[in-house]
Amino acid sequence: MFLLSSASSVVDDLVIRRLLIANRGEIAVRIIRACNELGIESVAVYSDADARAPHVFAADRAVPLGPAPAIESYLSIPRVIDAARQARADAVHPGYGFLAENAAFAAACAAAGLIFVGPPADVIARMGSKIEARRLVAAAGVTVVPGETPADQSDSGVADALQRVGLPALVKASAGGGGKGMRLVGASSEARDAIQAARREASAAFGDGTLYVERLIERPHHVEVQVFGDHHGRVVHLFERECSVQRRHQKIIEESPSPVVSPQLRHRMTSAAVAAAVAAGYRNAGTVEFLVDLSTGGGDPARFYFLEMNTRLQVEHPVTEESTGLDLVRAQILVAAGEPLPWADEDIRQRGHVIEARLYAEDPANDFLPQAGALLLYREPQLPGVRIDSGVCQDGDVSIHYDPIMAKVIAAAETRALAIAKLSAALRAFPILGVRTNVPFLLRILADRRFQHGDIDTGFLDREGTDLAGSTEEMPDFVRHVAALADQPQSAIRNPQSAMKWDPWG
Repeated sequence: MFLLSSASSVVDDLVIRRLLIANRGEIAVRIIRACNELGIESVAVYSDADARAPHVFAADRAVPLGPAPAIESYLSIPRVIDAARQARADAVHPGYGFLAENAAFAAACAAAGLIFVGPPADVIARMGSKIEARRLVAAAGVTVVPGETPADQSDSGVADALQRVGLPALVKASAGGGGKGMRLVGASSEARDAIQAARREASAAFGDGTLYVERLIERPHHVEVQVFGDHHGRVVHLFERECSVQRRHQKIIEESPSPVVSPQLRHRMTSAAVAAAVAAGYRNAGTVEFLVDLSTGGGDPARFYFLEMNTRLQVEHPVTEESTGLDLVRAQILVAAGEPLPWADEDIRQRGHVIEARLYAEDPANDFLPQAGALLLYREPQLPGVRIDSGVCQDGDVSIHYDPIMAKVIAAAETRALAIAKLSAALRAFPILGVRTNVPFLLRILADRRFQHGDIDTGFLDREGTDLAGSTEEMPDFVRHVAALADQPQSAIRNPQSAMKWDPWG
């Protein structure tokens, strides 16, 4: 249950009265909920493919953007700005993905007289450049992964930098993220092909082929810290999230607190994250990501290195919300409107353990091939201590045009073991028909002894994923899901568009 959800929701004289959500799916639905609680009118946007999507019906009003391809709709700055003008919106919330970390979009909002729910455009640009971000946080005393940005950006210049940094090393895109424009170089003979591949991918994905090199940290943990700044000079942290369960650099399961972070290490990491945010002049919600090297044995002696800063709300923000009882999306809107952070220092506390799993429409047994199609059956289980953020519904569909995430399943409990058990129970009781999902894959991860002991580094799934992915010989989906449905009392099944209230401590 959110700490703020029982408080008076509507804020008098808030400068934001109508907010356009420049996104789709579960995050759009989540932002609409925050608008409702604040008494703000919500405006959805939608492509032709999303005309009947849940977020369109959840909003107070909706404006069409254009054709299904994202480049012609959700990624079109002129069309989104025009939609905001048509709706006479006061503000725009970008969600995550699409235009959320696009400095040009934030600047376009400001030029159009719209409040951008996020950091200023110059901060997005500064921290979006991995090279500039490294320089800035290093000057603030935050340790960065050893590496360099070669002045000579030719293939031979980058190859020389690799030799100076030492192999194995990573070639990375300056403007990159999510593993795009990144290549591992284990030997000098691999350098040329890796550099060219990274440059091509970076240019295609980000329009910028600038590369830098980093020494490879062997089997690190990926731990990030949630930070929040307001317009009044206050910057706080809301603890860490463990994000080491990744497949091809994409997070799958996140949790808090991290099972590998000691109280001493937590203090050091959160202090570094706040220092980085202050150095950046950061405002609104952001995340400072670190690689943690446990080769020294963990605990306080463990080394950690700044990886990057995400200048937006994270997909996994519910982990922090349920761990602290604080509503991050509501706070984003308030801070964007010029209000101070709505929490006193004594409000920012952790309780219990929270784990989130991302539910995707994909086939793990077929190299995780994305799935698309109509949802013939979709029933969200209503279980104590389980929250589900979703952007789909029964009789709706999963579009081929966008990321195949369907929902996030979040479990909260007093201990990590109980949270794992709750999450597993929720996934087993989640009948979905019409598309294959990664539910069996998630259940295998949760049941794996190494995961249960917290012994998972960022390369675990890439090494062990084939065994965990399963095979096409498993129980057919319809048998498993009908069994799951039959197992549930009717009171434990709810429509995803019903009242969105949850109590993880019930």
